[in-house]
Amino acid sequence: MKRGKPLKRTRGVRQEQRRYLIYCEGECTEVQYFRGLRTEVRTLPVSICVGGEHGEPKSLVRAAIEHKKRASRSCEDRRTEYDEVWCVIDVEAPRPHAGLGEALALARRHGVEVVLTNPCFELWILLHFRDVSGYHTSEAAQKALEKQGIGGYTASRKHLDFESVRERYPNAADRAQRLRQRGAGHADNPWTDVDQLVGRLMAAGQKPG
Repeated sequence: MKRGKPLKRTRGVRQEQRRYLIYCEGECTEVQYFRGLRTEVRTLPVSICVGGEHGEPKSLVRAAIEHKKRASRSCEDRRTEYDEVWCVIDVEAPRPHAGLGEALALARRHGVEVVLTNPCFELWILLHFRDVSGYHTSEAAQKALEKQGIGGYTASRKHLDFESVRERYPNAADRAQRLRQRGAGHADNPWTDVDQLVGRLMAAGQKPG
């Protein structure tokens, strides 16, 4: 008896995934948010790194640049370059970071993307729950988020449970866009463009249909 021809297995074409490296200025809220987001986009390899001296944008950007350069030689990074490198930076208020302008210029020269929030990342989280229209210092934004009573966050502990904000991204994005439409840039307070990075990650992480 002749054997039939072996069945050919049809292999699905897997969409090439983009690699993102995200450096966060804060150690707690920002990192917990993006790590939570990473679980939402399981099809996308997203590396979250906290680098540089916290509270100083220029050092943070330098650390991201160095990581970008060494990725192709690093076992930790699978000896693979990142498609996009981002820094998440607070403008801070009432006194903005003195070296912010230099940090932004440095990032542009080295192809590092930056998202900014004025005054701080807590504003972005707060926008998941309500409109924010008036000027806030960094401390006031943190206190306002604490009063919101979500995710175990307090101004001193700065712990964020991503599940508490997971389904509210569309609301936050709409509010962030409205803030940008009324102002001229990140010098305005309140202001944020974190939604642009989050939106890109979510779009890239969707499974091909």
